[in-house]
Amino acid sequence: MSVDPEIIRYFLPQIGTDLQRVFSEEGTLMEVPAGKEIMKEGQSVKMIPIVLEGLVKVFTRYEDKELLLYYIEPSESCVMSFLAGIKNLPSKIFAHTETDTKLLLLPSSSVEIWTRHYPQLNYLFYDLYNTRYTELIDTLNQLIFQKLDSRIYEHLRDKSRITGNTILNLRHREIANALGTSREVITRVLKKLEKEGKVRQTPAGIELL
Repeated sequence: MSVDPEIIRYFLPQIGTDLQRVFSEEGTLMEVPAGKEIMKEGQSVKMIPIVLEGLVKVFTRYEDKELLLYYIEPSESCVMSFLAGIKNLPSKIFAHTETDTKLLLLPSSSVEIWTRHYPQLNYLFYDLYNTRYTELIDTLNQLIFQKLDSRIYEHLRDKSRITGNTILNLRHREIANALGTSREVITRVLKKLEKEGKVRQTPAGIELL
């Protein structure tokens, strides 16, 4: 079943009419509720997702620890899934929906062919690679040069920007997983940030001030 071309044009105006038509004819829409796993490590990547609405968290896991890699926002795709899909490699990442999410799914076998015929598709993923590389550099700078309290506060600010909410319904364990630390450390640092007047912990969640 084809996807309404107007949906493709609205979310991906930069790819041009020819590729928009191809996406419309061969793509599939999927609506996924919040908190669902849509990709796991070792899984074969048959479909490459583009987020139309909502938010997807991409992360890696080591033993019992998680490390946030990046979020996929509307009109973006997953560069790790793109690479695994066109190279026919197993996934190296996990991906969960953070909110109710609408995805455009593209068959990876077709995407590999499209990259040879539609330069706009390559430009789309080049831009995403550049964005993720910049985020990686920022993460390394934070790990090396920033104190943990600054990292936590920046993480909360980024989450607030992405979701559009100043009150974040986040458990201390979720923050710890995202930053590769322990829940006890997060609890201690959040109390420090609260004393500094940067956040307020309420029954509804963590409020940025």
